Amino acid sequence: MTTAIVVGVSTGAMKPVLDKLSILMGGEFSKMKNVRKDVQFLSDELTSMKDLLENLALVDELDPQTKRWRDKVRDMSYDIENIIDDIRRKFVEKNEKEGLAKKTVRFLQTFRARYQIAGQIEGIKKLVLETSDRRNRYKFNTPPPNDVAIDPRVAILQQDADSFVGLKVPTDELVDWLNDKEMHLKVVSIVGFGGLGKTTLANEIYRQPDGGFECRAFVPVTQKHNIPKLIRSLLSELGSDACSYDCEVNVLLNKLKEHLQKKRYLIVIDDLWEKLPWDVIKGAFPDNGLGSRVITTTRIHDVAKACCSHPRDYILEMKPLSDEDSRRLFFNRIFNSEEACPCQLRDISTEILKKCDGMPLAIITVSGMLASECLDQQDWEHIRNSLGSGTNFTLKGMRKILDLSYKNLPPHLKTCLLYLGMYPEDFKIQRHHLELQWIAEGFISKENGQDVEKVARSYFNELVNRSLIQPIRFDNCGLVTHCKVHDMMRDLILCKCAEENFLTIIDEPEAITKPDNKVRRLSLHLHDDEVNGTELWVNISLSQVRTFMIFGDRDAKIFSG
Repeated sequence: MTTAIVVGVSTGAMKPVLDKLSILMGGEFSKMKNVRKDVQFLSDELTSMKDLLENLALVDELDPQTKRWRDKVRDMSYDIENIIDDIRRKFVEKNEKEGLAKKTVRFLQTFRARYQIAGQIEGIKKLVLETSDRRNRYKFNTPPPNDVAIDPRVAILQQDADSFVGLKVPTDELVDWLNDKEMHLKVVSIVGFGGLGKTTLANEIYRQPDGGFECRAFVPVTQKHNIPKLIRSLLSELGSDACSYDCEVNVLLNKLKEHLQKKRYLIVIDDLWEKLPWDVIKGAFPDNGLGSRVITTTRIHDVAKACCSHPRDYILEMKPLSDEDSRRLFFNRIFNSEEACPCQLRDISTEILKKCDGMPLAIITVSGMLASECLDQQDWEHIRNSLGSGTNFTLKGMRKILDLSYKNLPPHLKTCLLYLGMYPEDFKIQRHHLELQWIAEGFISKENGQDVEKVARSYFNELVNRSLIQPIRFDNCGLVTHCKVHDMMRDLILCKCAEENFLTIIDEPEAITKPDNKVRRLSLHLHDDEVNGTELWVNISLSQVRTFMIFGDRDAKIFSG
């Protein structure tokens, strides 16, 4: 399956074009009067288009004519950026001393270059005018935005301990199962709908110091599983010596079993989507009579039954939060306590919580959105109404809540969030590297005298505080060093990006065909041998690729230009 993932100009991708136009207005280009006037015109016209597109981004449904115009502007912005980059490469003035003949040649070359530049700028101007005239000709109107407007701010980053609300009872039950006197290997399964807190519960158990386990490992399983990579991750987490990357699966399994044979171990296999990975790796967990334990989490009951030691005894089914726990989680995240909630917002809060239906992820997402700004009663009512009606919570209901939180982001944060679609499922993203990539892409500008690194950090903090990305590692000062994206949020990101052409993900070699759209950013999620033997370079033109990421078995490679 090839997934086309896109960030459109409506979410801020026109900004790099405007930045590059401003550069054209300075330096040697400022000496070319006609060009300078045309560039200023283009900057003003594109800025107006950007403002209109940002308003369109707030509208749920656009008519087909408006969508086509929006897509035309998106493609136009990509073409303009390519032309500007070509101009900047061609127009190079060297200051070294040269003889008369060389100076004459240099002058003629420069004159020719200036002539070519003027022609290219004129071409861009015609393209912009044609696109603008099309809108005026058909006179489509911009529908009024139907979401609250949220101004960006620098949030204070902090680790959220409230995520564990409502987990005491299942935690105690799971601890009892794991710490009994049974010395045979015991496998327990946590099962439940996505967003109920299965991973949070498993991680809370995993982090507890008691139990006397000699070694531990916590590894996620992606929806498109990679069994050799899963086993290598287990070996790495357990502290085993590195294994050759060309080892067969049976060699890796034997090494894992040998490593665990004489140890009391605790292993968490998180988010199993099917039985096959478990059927392959379960033989590597020896029943060594030392009281070892394995925890699996899954959304599928049949998978849970296939994993656990005694299906009737050791399946823990996650339940929605009680009304009391739901209120505590909700109000603690917004006001620090329910008592601090203003009277006029209490009834609205009750209705919002009813629509969240006890789902921790839904409550955390909505409360993160409400806590991120100083919203008045009308804004709260708007959010309540946007969540729709009904109390039976489904995947569609969760998507609606996540979607609302996304729509309330300002355009620059939407762009930064959607860029995370470049990374594979469950990938541990280094914060510093992500911020540098945002800067390289042109998503970050100086604000209020702050340098771009500080602005990028504030954008990251804001996404964390809104619960749109999850911090998973902290340094000694309490600052986030690594984050990840919840799989349900990642699904939304991919869905939101699917209408336009910003980046392309390839996760199967056979899916590499000549794409219909120009590839701007390319991310390969393939095994190392698949990357080496692929026909990618034949089927896809890389001439316009700005960022290229490769995620293989060993590590990730990122190229930006």
